[in-house]
Amino acid sequence: MLDPIMLELFRQEAETQTAVLTDGLLALERNPQQADLLESCMRAAHSLKGAARIVDLPLGVEVAHVMEDCLVAAQENRLLLGAEHIDQLLQGTDVLLRLAQPDTDPHALSRQAEKVQQGLQRLLAADSAAGSAVPKLLEPVLVEPSLDDISHSLLLSAEPATASAIAAEIPAVSPEQPDVSARASKSATTDRALRVSAEQLNIVLDLASRTLVRSHTLIPRIDGMQRLKRQFGALERSLANLLNESQEAGNVASLATQLEETLAQLRDSQTRLHEGMSWLDDFAWDNELCVQRLYDTVLACRMRPFSDVLAGQARMVRDLARSLGKQAELQLVGGQTQVDRDILELLEAPLTHLLRNAVDHGVEAGEVRRQRGKEECGVIRLHARHHSGMLVVEVSDDGQGVDLDVLRRQVVERGFTKAETAARLTEAELLEFLFLPGFSMKRQVSEVSGRGVGLDAVQHQVRQLRGMVRVRQQPGKGTTFHLEVPLTLSVVRCLMVDIGDERYALPLAHIDRMLQVGAEQIVQLEGHQHCLVDGLHISLISARQILGYAENNEHAAELPVVLIGDSSPYGVVVDRFIGESTLVTVPLDARLGKLPHIYAGAVSEEGAPLLILDVEDMLRAATKLISSGRLEFIGQSEGERQQRKRVLVVDDSLTVRELERKLLLNQGYDVAVAVDGMDGWNALRSEHFDLLLTDIDMPRMDGIELVTLVRGDHRLQRLPVMVVSYKDREEDRRRGLDAGADYYLAKANFHDDALLDAVKMLIGAP
Repeated sequence: MLDPIMLELFRQEAETQTAVLTDGLLALERNPQQADLLESCMRAAHSLKGAARIVDLPLGVEVAHVMEDCLVAAQENRLLLGAEHIDQLLQGTDVLLRLAQPDTDPHALSRQAEKVQQGLQRLLAADSAAGSAVPKLLEPVLVEPSLDDISHSLLLSAEPATASAIAAEIPAVSPEQPDVSARASKSATTDRALRVSAEQLNIVLDLASRTLVRSHTLIPRIDGMQRLKRQFGALERSLANLLNESQEAGNVASLATQLEETLAQLRDSQTRLHEGMSWLDDFAWDNELCVQRLYDTVLACRMRPFSDVLAGQARMVRDLARSLGKQAELQLVGGQTQVDRDILELLEAPLTHLLRNAVDHGVEAGEVRRQRGKEECGVIRLHARHHSGMLVVEVSDDGQGVDLDVLRRQVVERGFTKAETAARLTEAELLEFLFLPGFSMKRQVSEVSGRGVGLDAVQHQVRQLRGMVRVRQQPGKGTTFHLEVPLTLSVVRCLMVDIGDERYALPLAHIDRMLQVGAEQIVQLEGHQHCLVDGLHISLISARQILGYAENNEHAAELPVVLIGDSSPYGVVVDRFIGESTLVTVPLDARLGKLPHIYAGAVSEEGAPLLILDVEDMLRAATKLISSGRLEFIGQSEGERQQRKRVLVVDDSLTVRELERKLLLNQGYDVAVAVDGMDGWNALRSEHFDLLLTDIDMPRMDGIELVTLVRGDHRLQRLPVMVVSYKDREEDRRRGLDAGADYYLAKANFHDDALLDAVKMLIGAP
């Protein structure tokens, strides 16, 4: 039976060396005669062979041996590594990695190992029989054992007890090195182990020690401040006695003596107080620096290089491309960018999907690429960097880009919008449809795509990380997905604002910019307020209305506005900007469920509890308020709002509803809309209107039923009602008027002036 300690040591060795093999083999496929890569791969296979022999894993010895033979033959220019060689060598790497895994099926692994051995031996024999001449680019290299080889040999050849002792003395992996053991074992246990470098641990210990020592020095200082407090109490009593004696007009000489003594005590107390405050100032400054360094160092212990998320991704890209009859390679830029390990784990799934998407949808087949003047092997680039306190990741390919005409046609065919609307969509608006649930550009379902489980899942996972994702493309040159997520989930940089006499926090990651908008810059367009920013009309929405506070009726010279949203941003008006702050997030009690517009809780720097707003919720609420026509005007008093006549348009046809709404808005009326009779009835019971304009044929509740309810309600009996219907027969007209309508207009005879004239006749000018 294998010793568990020795097996664990072999597992660590296998994880390290197979990572070297995988990276090296993928690079050798592009340049099969690169001497340093051949040497590193051969050394890794040689080390694994020796390690497997020491721990008595004959299967590993056999596989590593035939892999080593293949790599040595390539080093000695007896064969040129091709795609088939790389396939077999990668499969051999998989076998060696799985040897020490506890959940491995030994029979299946034995069959896989035998298949690898036979495949490599067949390829070696074929190359030998063919006598292929390979250009001699390097001389055989004598491989000297490295320090790592020596240390691993010592570990694997020692007795179990000795091996444990040696392992305890080996320094931990530095933060710059990939934490391969954490990747292979992260699903094996729920209590994850973190690897921390000795240098980081020493810094944490030093800072913790300094913090402990400094905290001890507070005790005598607190005692001194208590004595000072008692001394001031005595001074207060002494001065009170002096006041009493002065009022009794007693001995003047005695009074002067007491005053001198009291003054001396007061001066001494002031000196002590000054010294104490000076010390406390120094302590607070030094302690803040120490605690900040302690926090930064502990946080750094959680940070891992971005390249850790890419374990096996380069191999996946290569294998998937080959299965689709293509060639593709993955290039990583910014692999050492540091990110919280929790973020890395949650990014793995969306990044994997985007990489697979790039291979399947982006990169063209080799023949197509040649015809377009491109290299036969497609390039998928993954670029990671820090920007403004966020992790920015871009996944791009050099493929064909998105065919916008096909996308526009798919959008219409799948019923997401009408053809005339799709024709007016900009490129950015059109690309947003790629993130809809169930949407796919593939007509045929395959193992890779076409099932409709796609970019919507990517967007959902990124939003769960309080991030965002955008897409851009160039026809014939490729597609780029741009992701922004926080560097860590434990803290968030926020903008502090006041809304309705309450303090809230808005994550800076979701804010495009902050600005002060003068009252003279606000214009009314299509029934609601806008301001002009960089040539774009930005809809203004009150944060008070979104969160359910009463509107502020005070007229301000300037409004604090926060721009949120990507393709169609909104300007959210708050009461006051407070400043920026770094907050530690506190998850809300699960029993509360999802609170509207609230992401999490936090504690301010002053120690007060506050709520962090959910910007995605606010965006959805803003869109709903605008589409329903129930947006309140910012800074308008109730009297001013009532001066504009309000019209409720009820129609199940979006086209008719929007036509009537815009026509009335342009005339200056305040317009709200409802999608059917039931929706209209709810609006009439909760808000004031000067006119009801309704269709007849509608789902849930038709117009006749709605008019009947209006006329039966004592509060709404005098409300003017106009029916606009396609039904132009006399009996239909009579039916509407009998129900209580004041005016009946047939859509067949509908034109702008007829509608406006009827409205003005019923309720007058706006």
